[in-house]
Amino acid sequence: MVEMQNDGVPAIGTDAPDFTLPDTEQKSVSLHDFRGQTVVLVFFPAAFSGACTAEMCAFRDSLSQFNDANAQVLGISVDLPYALRKFKDENRIAFPLLSDFDHEVIETYNIVNHNFSGFTSGVAKRAVFVIDQKGKITWEWVSDNPGQQPDYPQILEAIQQL
Repeated sequence: MVEMQNDGVPAIGTDAPDFTLPDTEQKSVSLHDFRGQTVVLVFFPAAFSGACTAEMCAFRDSLSQFNDANAQVLGISVDLPYALRKFKDENRIAFPLLSDFDHEVIETYNIVNHNFSGFTSGVAKRAVFVIDQKGKITWEWVSDNPGQQPDYPQILEAIQQL
């Protein structure tokens, strides 16, 4: 069982909840596939929205730093794989984008935004989780403001401290 904080988000120091989601080619990708490697889970509300495009492009532009730190970036949204593939291609994103269309992972991580621009069916809150080589959450950031960007240097620092 995953220990949760008061807000229901998995707690730092606990096992990251595992999942399997389709990527942009509809191949299954599981969190446990990356054991032995640092993982940066980046949840974003919606492909093609301004703030999400800026965020995914910021990760794209910093990817060599993440690669140098042996960290795998995984982007996750509730968009269908087809939309994510177009988004990935148009923005030249070189890391996997995963579809949580059924909302299972955002519910497990308790990062559901039920009022995103008037849409109430739920999208991911903008959130970042750093997971160490053993599958433990070592750093996290969750925002209730979908327009707020994470502190990118802080994410890299969290990885470098592992």
